[in-house]
Parts: sequence; C-alpha cells; structure tokens
Amino acid sequence: MKVNTGKGYIPLITLVAILSVSAIVSLPGLAISPILDDISHIFPHSTELEVSMLESLPSLMIIPFMLLSGRWSVNGNKMLILVVGTTLFLLSGIWSMLARSLTQIIVASTIMGIGAGMIIPLSTGLIVEYFTGDRRVRQLGVSSAVNNLTLVVATSVVGYLADASWHLAFAVYLLPVITLILVPAIRNTKPAPEPSEGAQNRQTTLNWRIIIELMLFYFAITYLSLIVTFDTSYLVSEMGLRSDESGPIISLFFLAIMAPGFILDKITRWLGRWLNLVSLVVMGLGLVAMSLPHVSIELLWVGALLSGLGYGVMQPVVYDKAATNAPPRLSTLALSLVMVVNYLAILVAPFILDAINDVLHVSHHRDAYLVNGVITLILAVVTLFMLKRSPVLGSDD
Repeated sequence: MKVNTGKGYIPLITLVAILSVSAIVSLPGLAISPILDDISHIFPHSTELEVSMLESLPSLMIIPFMLLSGRWSVNGNKMLILVVGTTLFLLSGIWSMLARSLTQIIVASTIMGIGAGMIIPLSTGLIVEYFTGDRRVRQLGVSSAVNNLTLVVATSVVGYLADASWHLAFAVYLLPVITLILVPAIRNTKPAPEPSEGAQNRQTTLNWRIIIELMLFYFAITYLSLIVTFDTSYLVSEMGLRSDESGPIISLFFLAIMAPGFILDKITRWLGRWLNLVSLVVMGLGLVAMSLPHVSIELLWVGALLSGLGYGVMQPVVYDKAATNAPPRLSTLALSLVMVVNYLAILVAPFILDAINDVLHVSHHRDAYLVNGVITLILAVVTLFMLKRSPVLGSDD
C-alpha cells in the first residue's frame, strides 16, 4: 500500500516508521508521573527534589540536544542521529527497569533526555522532508495525535504495571525498540524533492522574524494550557471532589489535543486565516469554564475538552509554519528551534504561575485558571486585529 505525500508516493511502512518516532518523544519523564509518589515510598530516604528530577531532568537535557540535533541535521546524517538517539533512549529505559537505586534511575533519565532530544526534531522533520502542502499539514496533525495518544495510554498503563512491580512501570520506555526495527523502512525510501512551486523553495535561509514570532506564540499557548496538567489535581481538591477525579480530566485534555490531528487538513482549509483566532477563543473559554465558582465535575470535563481542542489545532500548525519559513535543508533546524520552547515552557511554567499568583494575589487555584483564560482571550483579541498583517497569528500561508 502506498501513501500520497503531495509529491509522490511512499510505502505505508515508511509512514508507520516515521510516526513511531512521534509516538515516543513525549514519554521521557511524563510517562511515569503517575507513580512518582510510589517511588518516594520505595526509596524512603529520597528527597522530594530527587523524585521530581525524574520528570524535570529529561526535559532539561532535551533542550540543548534538540538544538544540537537540529544543527547536526543540516549537514549530518539524519539516520545516524535517529539511530543513536533512539538507542540511547532504549538503553536508558532498560537501565531504569534494572536499577536498584534512585540515583541510577536519575542517571538513566538524564541519558534518556539526551536520546529524546536528538530524535524530537526528526519526529516532525521527517514528515516535512517526505510530505508537502495539505498532505504535510495532515501528517503533522496525525503525528501530534499519535504523540498524545501514546502519552495517554502510557500514563494509564504505568499504574497497572507498577501494581505488579515498580520495575515494570519503566517498561513503557522500551517502545523505542519498535522505531529501531522500522528505521530501515525510512532509510530505504528516499524523499522526493520539494516541488519548485513549494513554499520552502521560496526561502533561501531561515526567516528569522517569523521563526522568533512562532517561538513566542508557541511558548505563550503552551504555557497557558499547561495549567490543566499542573493544577487540576489542586483544583479538584479545592472543590472538595475526590482526588481520583483529576486523572480522567487530564486524560480528556490530552485526548482533546489529539483529536483534531486526524482531520487537521480539513480544519485548516475550513478556518483559513481565522484558525488561530477560533482556537484561542475555544481554549480561553475552556480555561474560564474551569475557573467558575461552584463548577460541577461535568463543567470541568467540558473546560478540559475545549482547552485541549484549541491547543491541539494550533500546535501542529505552528510546526508547519516553521517548516515553510525555511528552505528544505534547514527545515529540521527551524523545527528544533520552535519545538524547544515547548520543553522550556514545561520547565518554567510553575515559576511563572507562582510569580503571577504573587503579583495578582491569587489565593485560589480556580483564580489561576481565570487568569490564564483571560490572557488567552486577550491574545485572541490581539490576533483579531493582526489577522491580515501577521503570518504567524492570522495568515493561512
């Protein structure tokens, strides 16, 4: 079976191989987040900082190695980068399963971050290399969907594996073995050159103005949406609901981010330059809904759903805009620059939230949702006035 790329056809197995990279890049740190409390009890002499490092260290290592990978991809062997990065990821997962101390797991997590950082730019860079036009937008959406679906499934499975043995919880980090098995399918299928009329061929070098604006916009929407993952458990507790209610809400948020990916090409054609405006309004209303006093659990579900849908539409479109504002040989570098702010936002979001709460004297977690919702809607108003002038906020490219 062949898949239309917009500039020819490739075997279906090649697309599966490319998407397998997308399936693993969000796992470091986040996949085992449901058992962090269990780990603190398994290693009773560990500090809260040491346990939290299992989540934060991979992201800290991902950032520099994403940038290095993007730079290496310009003149280097992308398949070599993919194989080395995936191998490091897999070996660190095996080490985590066999570890006998928290220190060993922390070291393994550090190595995992290095490996993940090397392959993250390729998870979208390969799609940009093989696809073009609407086909590229569609596959970037599918890539985002696969990424989030894997994370939802992994975080659900981890708890069940941990019930049998905490070592087994790290088995989710063995998924890179599938990518390594499928790498020959990518290596044996050469991408067709970008059509002469393609947007990338209108670029001679990185369009730095657009890339920087994309980085700022992507950082903003990622930071604003992260409150759902960071603060939902506190919000649920503040409302007097059962603590286990937060898990389904967060899972619904990630599923909502995933959903638009499968029809993203149709959404972009339908909304055109209005895409970011509509998405920001939807996301902002979702966050505001979660902030309402006396809110019901059903309204929290609706709020998480709307927030995820808005973000899920914008994220892959940001990647497409980054790729189309760089010539083909620099597209992976452009993607690495834009994608790195996602991990930067994850690292600094708690500090920004605390700073804003201090400045505005926010004392309830629902007020923090209101602040982020209002900021999102203000950004939507700015987008409304910039529709025709900003290729980042309004143009449908």
